[in-house]
Amino acid sequence: MTRMLSLALVAAVCTASLPAAAQTYPDRPPRIIVPFPPGGGTDILARLVGRRLTETLGQPVVVENRPGAGGTVGADEVAKAPPNGYTLLMVSASYAVNPGLYKLPFDPLSDLVPVSLVA
Repeated sequence: MTRMLSLALVAAVCTASLPAAAQTYPDRPPRIIVPFPPGGGTDILARLVGRRLTETLGQPVVVENRPGAGGTVGADEVAKAPPNGYTLLMVSASYAVNPGLYKLPFDPLSDLVPVSLVA
């Protein structure tokens, strides 16, 4: 009897968790934040990547330019966004010197996670 009750409980828990496991990514448009003005090399590359991701994911990818403070404004927005994969940061290699030049409002080593080298 105890075994039967245990099996019923396990089945109920597994059934209740099915809707959570059925969620797919993305269920809303992802964003690529470019911390530089529109029209630059990083912006053009982000728009090319965004177009390809739109085709692959089946969701529109929004590219947003957030210039200011040598890229710190946009990077700070991404660092403070929920870590759910919906907010991406596109920077150039020159951004790597910012921690040595500026006092950043976030820790780039712990608050940001590299995903891919694009170009």
